[in-house]
Amino acid sequence: MAWLERAGYCIRERNWLVREGELDIVAERGEFLCFVEVRMRSSARFGEPALTVTREKQRRVLRAALRYLQRRPAPRRMIRFDVMTVLGRGPAAVIEHLPGAFDAGM
Repeated sequence: MAWLERAGYCIRERNWLVREGELDIVAERGEFLCFVEVRMRSSARFGEPALTVTREKQRRVLRAALRYLQRRPAPRRMIRFDVMTVLGRGPAAVIEHLPGAFDAGM
């Protein structure tokens, strides 16, 4: 989360949970309201963290985002679904931000 703030994002919510699913991070930057799915792995031994964002996970994030927008109306903004990966632990961890990693059309 600190990485996103340093990159100019304003964090609105963390771990926002509803029946439809969970939103790891909801952030704003410029004209975008971003729903950020965070994936962590201690190593790439079993694959890259971004590959764990399956179509089903994308659907759950989308449903939770729709509920979020119903409950927390915001000024008109473009919506974006991002993925943030953390590979490794501690100071040696590699963080990657994938803006627009998936869309509502899937």
